Amino acid sequence: MLDEGSAGVLVTLMVLPEPQSGKLRIGSRFLAIESSGRVGTLGAADLDEVAAQQVPGFLSSRDEARSIKVEDVAPDLHEFRGVQVLFERIEAEPRLVIAGAGHVGASLARLAALVGYRVTLIDDRAEFLGRDLFASSAEQGIDLVVAADWSDAVRDAIGSGHGISVAIVTRGHKQDEDCLRAAIAANPFYIGMIGSKRRTNIVLDKLREEGAYEEQIKNVRAPIGLDIGAVSPEEVALAILAEIVAERRGGSGPPLSSWRRT
Repeated sequence: MLDEGSAGVLVTLMVLPEPQSGKLRIGSRFLAIESSGRVGTLGAADLDEVAAQQVPGFLSSRDEARSIKVEDVAPDLHEFRGVQVLFERIEAEPRLVIAGAGHVGASLARLAALVGYRVTLIDDRAEFLGRDLFASSAEQGIDLVVAADWSDAVRDAIGSGHGISVAIVTRGHKQDEDCLRAAIAANPFYIGMIGSKRRTNIVLDKLREEGAYEEQIKNVRAPIGLDIGAVSPEEVALAILAEIVAERRGGSGPPLSSWRRT
């Protein structure tokens, strides 16, 4: 029921005061789909409505699950005092489209697949996309696409763009331009492009000249990735995936130990 990139919340009635009455039963639940209404019931229309009002705030948080006492959010509904409901996040499998299957792109594909992303890896060189190069169980889930045309391949892989991250790690300016042009038009959740500031600025300036909106350009993470001092392809892949996860989960990137008092 979940579209790619969308999220839902499973709301379950967990605690009932004694004595139980009416249609309320522990374990009753409804599923609220982002922007698509809900299916099921907790057993009472008023209770459903109160719980549904909490769904947007829960989705905007980073929580995977949260228990809420009805009296804390709706103190006037005295008949539901003592009732507790559990909110659980349900998401479609995260997707990552990688343009470029060189050392960084291949490392990023392997790492992303390992942590649960559905990966599409694109290159115009078939020898970089041999299935024998991605033979582990996690890597078997990587979709390998040989591009006859970079723009068409990227556009087809992104599809609706909803909830999809795109990493452009090709071998040259021309390929970068073609991929970025297609990615911007598809409007995915995240776009990042590898390269030095000079190289990425050349590509971005070219797209400005072609009429790309400044807001679209500002949303491109270039150079891609978090600053972790990465050197090897695997470390660069880690820096890229860390930024993608932080963007998806709402993280800010500083060390978790930075809150400690000195």
